[in-house]
Amino acid sequence: MSAWLPTAPCTPQGCVEAPAAVRARTVPRAVLRLTAVLLLLLAGIALTPLGGRIPASVVRRWCRWIVRAAGVRVRITGAAAPTGGLLLVANHISWLDIPLLAAVRPARMLAKTEVRHWPVAGAVAARGGTLFIDRDRLRALPDTVARIAGALREGAAVAAFPEGSTWCGRAQGTFRRAVFQAALDAGVPVQPVRIGYRLSGGRATTAPAYVGDDTLLASLWRVATARGLIAEVEVRDPLPPDAAPDRRTLARAAQPPATTAPAWTHTVLVA
Repeated sequence: MSAWLPTAPCTPQGCVEAPAAVRARTVPRAVLRLTAVLLLLLAGIALTPLGGRIPASVVRRWCRWIVRAAGVRVRITGAAAPTGGLLLVANHISWLDIPLLAAVRPARMLAKTEVRHWPVAGAVAARGGTLFIDRDRLRALPDTVARIAGALREGAAVAAFPEGSTWCGRAQGTFRRAVFQAALDAGVPVQPVRIGYRLSGGRATTAPAYVGDDTLLASLWRVATARGLIAEVEVRDPLPPDAAPDRRTLARAAQPPATTAPAWTHTVLVA
């Protein structure tokens, strides 16, 4: 088992809320939403040659548009992320987390190599400077940490999901420590971000989760046909470079607090 390949017990069958029956009038709306997402992604591909010449405010707005086009309202709370070299870390639930984290501050994403092969989004990620990680090769870990630290020293922001796997949102994983070593080596702050999804009535939902053997197309359709989805992004106080003596302590400090949802057990654990 690779250090980059942790697993979660979450599965679509055991964790993701079954969508309500899709009405005939819902289908055209869902198709329009997915078409809008696709057009925004294609626009991103067309503009990637401009690189850093695109203002960060425009990139943040574009990322929010992608989420909004999918039919999800966005609520971002907390202070603005600092400038300069910065490691952004967040819990991981859905493919929506990627544009949501970039809406906090545009950054070079840390992603598994499989993302490179995603339709359309993979091309956007590659052209956007994503740092792809081969999680099956433990020997590549020191070089990966060095590459991240190098980007941070150059003043870039790097975004990562240290759980290493998506969770449904009702439960969460433990932040892996390796990526935090890069922040310590580069002497840059860590920006913790907490992401959650609710319905318009206030109830937490697992509908946007992209877990286990779920397919990207199935997750896209589930989000596009859902009603009243809200993405909540909490930007917590940044942790300065001297906030922790080692990566273990830094990872614990950045870990989001346990969910306040009612006690809940994974179906897979009691089956």
